[in-house]
Parts: sequence; C-alpha cells; structure tokens
Amino acid sequence: MLKRRGLYALRALLELALDPGAWRSVQQLAAAQSIPAPMLEQLLLQLRRAGLVEARRGRSGGYRLTRPAASIPLAELLQAVSADPAVDLAMDPAVEIAEPLDAWPGWNPGDLSRAGDRVVMALERRLRQALQRELAELTLEELVFDLRSWQECLREDGGLMLG
Repeated sequence: MLKRRGLYALRALLELALDPGAWRSVQQLAAAQSIPAPMLEQLLLQLRRAGLVEARRGRSGGYRLTRPAASIPLAELLQAVSADPAVDLAMDPAVEIAEPLDAWPGWNPGDLSRAGDRVVMALERRLRQALQRELAELTLEELVFDLRSWQECLREDGGLMLG
C-alpha cells in the first residue's frame, strides 16, 4: 500500500536506523536499498526539514537519524515526505488508498438505489482511520527489529534472533 515516495523514505530510514550513530552518504543509502539517488536526495531533504534526519557536509558527512528509531512513528515519517503535509495522511500520495466514493463520477448521495455505495464509503472511511491509528502507533524501531529478524533467518547457518 505504500507508494514509491513512502517506501523509499521508509527503506532509507531503516538503513540509517541499523547503525544510528553513523553518517551515511546518499550514494551509500541508495546502493544499500536500490533507490535512485536523485529521488533519495529529495526525500532526505524533506526528512531533514521535518527533523527526522540531520545532514553533515564533507568527506565523512552524510545523513543520520536525529533521534532513536523508537521515537519515530511511521505516520511522522510518511507525513514528512508527503507532497502536501497539510493533507490527511491516509489520503496522502505517500499512502495509496482507494479514493472516497463521493469523488466517483456520477455519485449522487440522494440515490437510494445506491445504499450499498454508502456502506462501502463508510467502510473506506473506517479503513483510513484504522490505517492512521496503526501508522501513528508503529515505530521505526519495530520495523528495524523485523528487518534484523529476517536477516538472521536468511543467513546460511539459520540464525535466530529473539526479542
């Protein structure tokens, strides 16, 4: 359900969260996560403006997280790379959800024969609200744990990572 902007931003911050104190260049992050460097650079600038990453120039510079991954909710991360930060997150381009029924061509709220449409519209509203709640509660740290667990599972020796 994440669109490219949200997905790339999430993958870049996951990469930074694996070694939170290290400075990583755009090229390092792009190569590690197979993200086009020009797009990643734009996303990192937005993430910096939102206060999620800091930048340092020079040979040993790059980007790093400004705070622990446990204090970065996914909603904040996705909002930072939103095309319009004032837009409701669940309707933002960083997250793909079906458009509301009242935006459908030919939608007439007074047409009783389309009561099923009203039920679907209410369901979509509830799904958007549930998504917003989940994104607000889920942190980058939880995804880092999932990533490390998968990395361990995929090792040749069948490593296991516990809590």
